[in-house]
Amino acid sequence: MLDEVVCVAAVTILGVLEQAYFSLQVIYARRKYSVSPPCTTGPPEFERVFRAQANCSEYFPIFITILWVSGLFFSSAAASVCGLLYLYGRYLYFQGYSASAQGRLAPLYFSAKVLWLLIGLSALGVLNSMGQLYLGLDFLQQLSGLFFD
Repeated sequence: MLDEVVCVAAVTILGVLEQAYFSLQVIYARRKYSVSPPCTTGPPEFERVFRAQANCSEYFPIFITILWVSGLFFSSAAASVCGLLYLYGRYLYFQGYSASAQGRLAPLYFSAKVLWLLIGLSALGVLNSMGQLYLGLDFLQQLSGLFFD
């Protein structure tokens, strides 16, 4: 079982490291712009870094949950690739937002699409597992048979 989810675990660790990086950037911005805790307001340059980190943190539990559900119930390979794309999108989002408010938009839309894809894969995987368990039907097997037979 562990060999099937090792890539999902690796993406999870990368995600945690990315969150740590974002947090460190807030610390550096606090020092650079002289914004002492607990203040969350200051120059626009600080506020953009602070909001970028906060926004990324707010979505992280959703991402991790859906990454693992899709990895366990749909495909660990597909989940891992989507996870890497999502993390890349969030990195671009953080960098873009830190530079300007407009700089966040394209990466935001990209990462949102990847997150919705992960949600869709999760739903398909869970529904397929429920179909196997309760109805004796493998919808994904039948669906792949339509396209690959």
